[in-house]
Amino acid sequence: MDGAAANKFVRDRGLDHAVEREKNLRPLLDVKNLIKSEPSKSLPITIISQQRDSLKIPCRPIEFIRKYPSVFQEFLPGGIGIHPHIKLTPEVLDIDAEEHLVYQSDSYKRLVADRLLKLLMISKMNKIPIRILDLLKWDLGLPQNYLKTLVPDFPDYFRLVGGEDSGELELVCWSDKLAVSVLEMKAMEGTESRSSIAFPVKFSKGFEMDKKLKKWWDDWQKLPYVSPYENALHLLPKSDESDKWAAAVLHEILNLFVAKKAARDDVLCLGEYLGIRSRFKRVVLHHPHIFYISSKNTTYTVVLKEAYKRGLLTESNPLMVIRNRYIHLMHTTTVKENGKDISIPSGTNQEKTDDDDDSEEEKVSNDLSSSDEDDETVAAVSRRRTNKRTNVNLKAPETGGGGLSRRRTNTRTNADFKSHCGNVQGQSPPQPHGSRNVHRKSQPRPSTLRDRSTRSLPE
Repeated sequence: MDGAAANKFVRDRGLDHAVEREKNLRPLLDVKNLIKSEPSKSLPITIISQQRDSLKIPCRPIEFIRKYPSVFQEFLPGGIGIHPHIKLTPEVLDIDAEEHLVYQSDSYKRLVADRLLKLLMISKMNKIPIRILDLLKWDLGLPQNYLKTLVPDFPDYFRLVGGEDSGELELVCWSDKLAVSVLEMKAMEGTESRSSIAFPVKFSKGFEMDKKLKKWWDDWQKLPYVSPYENALHLLPKSDESDKWAAAVLHEILNLFVAKKAARDDVLCLGEYLGIRSRFKRVVLHHPHIFYISSKNTTYTVVLKEAYKRGLLTESNPLMVIRNRYIHLMHTTTVKENGKDISIPSGTNQEKTDDDDDSEEEKVSNDLSSSDEDDETVAAVSRRRTNKRTNVNLKAPETGGGGLSRRRTNTRTNADFKSHCGNVQGQSPPQPHGSRNVHRKSQPRPSTLRDRSTRSLPE
C-alpha cells in the first residue's frame, strides 16, 4: 500500500457543485414536514426555534425562513399575533403532493425495499440497528415513517426486532438474485470475468500519477474481486486484497444511495458497525479516482465519481427528480407584479462574483466547458478585474520627473490641461523646472487621468 500514499488530492469542481447545490435542502424539507404535520398547516416561529438543533437549521430560524420566500410564508394570525406564524406556499405544496405520490407508488416501495434488503445482506450479522437506518434515511430515500408504511409490506424481506427507537431491522430471507453487486451485473452483461473485475475510474483534471503509483494501481486492479455479499474474513486486514474488498463494499453501498453520495461521518458510522471503519477510511484516502471527498457545505461528503458526469447524476431516480424541483424552487424569488406573484430565478451566482472576483473567475473559467450559462458571468468578472487594474494604476506615483509632487499634479490649471491636449496634437507643453523630456506616443488619449496614470516613474 506504500504506492497509494503518493496519491494527491485534486479538487473536482463539478462534484463540488453537485454537493453544494443541495445546501440547506435537508433542513428546509424537515421544516416543511414539521409545518405540514400540524392540523392548521402552520407553526409559530417560536416552535421552530425550539427545535432548531433537531432540524439542523444553520442560522437563526427567522433568517432561514425569510431566506426562502418561495417556500415559506410569514404572517400574523388575526393580525394581532405577537410572534409571526409560518405556512407553506402553494408552489412547495404542489411539489410535496408529487413527492407523496412517489413514496406511495408500488414501484418505488419495491425499489427501496430492495435497497434495504441488499444492505442487510452486506452486514455480516444480517441486521442493522434502527439508529443507523435513521442516520441513512435521507441517503436511502426512505419515507419519514418507513417502519410503519414500508417494513410491514415486505414480511418476506425483513422484520423489526425490538422497539422503534432501540430495535433492529433483521433479514428474514436471503435473496441470491439481489446478492449481486453493480460491478458484477455489468461484468455479466459484458465479457469481463467476475473474478477479475476492475473498478471504473475517473481522474480529476490535474491529477498526475508517477510510474511507481501507476504500476501499483494496475496490479491492484488485477487482484481478484471479492463480492461485497461474500464473507472476506480470510483476507488479511491490511492487505491489498482486503482493501479491494472494502472498496467493493463501499462502492456497492454508495450505489444503494439515491444520490450516490453521503456524509463521510455517516459512512464511517456504518463502517464501524460493519467492523471495517478503518478500511473505509483507507480506501477513500488511497483511491480518490473512485471515491471523491468534497468539503462543501461545512462537512465532508463521499461521492462515487463514476455516478456523475459534469456534476450531474447519470442515473435517473424519481426521488432525485423531486429533490431537484425543491432546489429550483429554493433559488427562485417571488415578486409581486400587478397584484400577482411572479417567480424569477435568484441571482446567487452574480452575488458570489462580487464577494471574491479572483476565486470566482477561476472557478467560472474551469467550468466554462461544462456550462454555457456562465458566459455572461465571465464577461462581468473580466470588466470588474479591468476596473480593478485601472484603480491600481491610478494610485501609482504621478510625478513627471524632477521632484514634481502629486499634489501639484492634481491641481493643474485649465491652461495646463490645454497644454496637455496640445501635446497630443504634436505641440510641446511647458515642462516643469528641472524635469527631463520624456518621449511620448503621439496617439490621442481619452482623458487626463489616463495620461497621468501612465507617466514614467522619477529617477
